[in-house]
Amino acid sequence: MAGRIIKTLILARKAMNTNQNPTPADLRDIGLKATGPRMKILDFFHQNGGTHFSAEDVFRALAKDDQDIGLATVYRVLTQFEQAGLLIRSHFESSKGDSRAIYELNEGQHHDHLVCLECGHVEEFVDEAIEKRQQDIAKNLGFTLQEHSLALYGHCQKKNCPNKSKT
Repeated sequence: MAGRIIKTLILARKAMNTNQNPTPADLRDIGLKATGPRMKILDFFHQNGGTHFSAEDVFRALAKDDQDIGLATVYRVLTQFEQAGLLIRSHFESSKGDSRAIYELNEGQHHDHLVCLECGHVEEFVDEAIEKRQQDIAKNLGFTLQEHSLALYGHCQKKNCPNKSKT
């Protein structure tokens, strides 16, 4: 199990930090068969590292490039990649009250998120003071913190933000 986790993190870091596309052997190393859809989706995340995507975003982007992958296949592969530890899934709320699953490459380092309620844009951040405060709160309440997620919601201040809805 630990070996698979290490191989998964190595593959994710390779996807994030190099110009070298992941290979079929990389997927086999983490216990997944290297099918065409898996390789196309993994390549997509490699080409767009550090960005957050819904299954629909991945589907639309691949369809734009004439990739013949159905939406159900995209959902299935994203779930498999999440279970293998290659992707992280987060659920973010919108101002409309709905929630959507967003996927990103698992870089092996914890970070938190800022989410724009208007346009849905997601920014990652790391703040050691916040991390320490959360540990202190857990300890003071008699908990040993194992993991957490923090998403802060607001409105981005970018004028003419290309992500903002046109409503």
